[in-house]
Amino acid sequence: MNIQKSYQNESGGCLYLVPTPIGNLQDMTYRAVEILKTANIIAAEDTRHTKKLCHYFSIDTPLISYHEHNKRDREDYLVERASNGEVIAVVSDAGMPAISDPGSDLVARFAKEQIPVIALPGANAALTALVVSALPTDNFTFIGFLDRKKKDRDLMLEKWKKSRSTLLFYEAPHRIKDTLFAIKEIYGNREIALCREITKQYETIIRGRVDEIVDFVIENAIKGECVLVVKGASEEELNESAEDNWWDKLSVVDHINTYINEKGYSSKDAIKQVSMDRQMKKRDIYQIYHVE
Repeated sequence: MNIQKSYQNESGGCLYLVPTPIGNLQDMTYRAVEILKTANIIAAEDTRHTKKLCHYFSIDTPLISYHEHNKRDREDYLVERASNGEVIAVVSDAGMPAISDPGSDLVARFAKEQIPVIALPGANAALTALVVSALPTDNFTFIGFLDRKKKDRDLMLEKWKKSRSTLLFYEAPHRIKDTLFAIKEIYGNREIALCREITKQYETIIRGRVDEIVDFVIENAIKGECVLVVKGASEEELNESAEDNWWDKLSVVDHINTYINEKGYSSKDAIKQVSMDRQMKKRDIYQIYHVE
């Protein structure tokens, strides 16, 4: 067990997670600027991008790159500096570090080393989209980016089909149309909100049913990063799902073979999907399939 008392750190060494604006520079907080100015070093996803931010706010703290391709080497270096009492600030290109970027690995490493990790509140696209979506906010699940491959994307969507939570997805503009088609096919005509260019000049929030938003996307070019907010499964949908499972009369083996023979799944993906369909452990499905 590790108990962190964030502001009672005698050594002084720590990691600050500093959110940066997702579009509007005025969303930078006074505290975020102060931490970036007083830190010993800033670990940035893209130093070229962060240099512009630092220039705007007159921040001259040294920068070091920290991204998916060098994170292992950088972690050792940053941990060593923090262990010697230095303050490390980490930023992503936009928004809250450690959300859909390698900063989460750095947090895990610092926590393992029992070096304080302190998060500053600030801009975040997913939460901003949620609260303007007009969909339920009392229970929500952040999924992040869906897989680019159709089969894996559909598997991810199937996994959350029966969730009552409002679902939050990130999506690139060139994939938004295909993703909406997949949501319509798998979830039906649910209420959703498509939020694009959040906090920027051309911020657009489109609320409606999936088919309405599909029509809008077909007729209008979508630019900028998007957040999709999808209403969770209704009681009616859950009841229909329970009553109308197409695989109810199939054995586990036949269920798996249907995915393999009719939908082109690999045996591994078919077993994974069947485990989600039947709410059974994957290893149990695996044993049934290979024993029989």
